[in-house]
Amino acid sequence: MGGTKLTSDDAVRTATGRGFGEWGEVLDAWGARGQGHGEIVGRLVEDYQLGNWWAQTVTVEYERSRGLRPRNGGRDGLFTVSASRTIEASVDDVYKAVAEPAAREEWLDGDRLALRTSQRNKSARFDWGDGATRVNIGFVDKGTKTRIALVHERIVDEETADNFKAYWRDSLTKLKTKLESS
Repeated sequence: MGGTKLTSDDAVRTATGRGFGEWGEVLDAWGARGQGHGEIVGRLVEDYQLGNWWAQTVTVEYERSRGLRPRNGGRDGLFTVSASRTIEASVDDVYKAVAEPAAREEWLDGDRLALRTSQRNKSARFDWGDGATRVNIGFVDKGTKTRIALVHERIVDEETADNFKAYWRDSLTKLKTKLESS
């Protein structure tokens, strides 16, 4: 199957009564290759009583296995990448380092983020560059540590997605180093 599975075959079998291969056979027999993502999920929920999470998981893996969805990509042809770090700093300090442009310049090379919306110490959403792609960042307060999780979406090709994945991993490592050495 193409790309990394979202969950193991044993886990999906335990939760749904079938493994990914068996679900593939069921969906092929139904004609899922010609259906949209939402239609496949809907069928799994309605006809097989799968919960939405499991229906999404089975559908994404089916789409990947049949070449309908590339790694890190959606059926719309766009790609999404993510990166995360746990940083030994307060959520307020991590949030400020991301949300405030002057603070961002200290760790983010080539900062092209334009703030769209934010919830202090919870999330920040940005346009990247000309706004064709988006960056969404979440913050989880873990007391003396903060978990930062970033998703960059609407990327047009796999090579660019791979480049962004490396960029964001490096950038979050720089942020972690900067804040933990302060």
